[in-house]
Amino acid sequence: MDLATLILFLPACFALNMAPGPNNLLSVSNATRYGFRRACTAGIGRILAFAGMIALAGAGLSVVLQTSEWLFHAIKIIGAGYLLYLAWQLWRANPEAEQQVTGATVGFFALARQEFLVAAGNPKAILLFTAFLPQFVDPAHPVPAQFAVLGVLFLLLEWIAISAYAWMGLHMRRWFAEPRGKRIFNRCCAGLLSAAASVLLMAKRA
Repeated sequence: MDLATLILFLPACFALNMAPGPNNLLSVSNATRYGFRRACTAGIGRILAFAGMIALAGAGLSVVLQTSEWLFHAIKIIGAGYLLYLAWQLWRANPEAEQQVTGATVGFFALARQEFLVAAGNPKAILLFTAFLPQFVDPAHPVPAQFAVLGVLFLLLEWIAISAYAWMGLHMRRWFAEPRGKRIFNRCCAGLLSAAASVLLMAKRA
């Protein structure tokens, strides 16, 4: 790929990575509750989900989502339902109990599974990859190799976004050190996750 294309791609891609969304909000919440390192490593679940979506988009399978209304709505409803479930958990979380929970007692796989399911529950993500990545592909050169390069760059920038949001969550933990502050923060996150679920439910196929 030529340098000019990459110079255009990187800032546009990073803007997408850094856009507030359910997964980035989850990184903030996890860092606040379980620490920076655990929130970052949990992001592996999101990376795996996005990698699968990029592969699907590259294979042209996103056309299935565009043409199959019931499949699109099924994934959308499941994804929104899971966001509402996470919001309900945060709303009911006991800040006093959270203070007694150490990072070791919170399984990596449980947090990574959360990240994976939140990412996989948004069918618009596959359509986003289909609409965004091909804009930077030159048909005169091998398309699969270019798509792979763009996908890897997207995932690397996504990892930076995960770390950035986790870092914000780490500093927010200092601001909300008291149980009352934690309860307010958890309920704000619950409200935002519920709003994200509502937006997902209203999403339409491109």
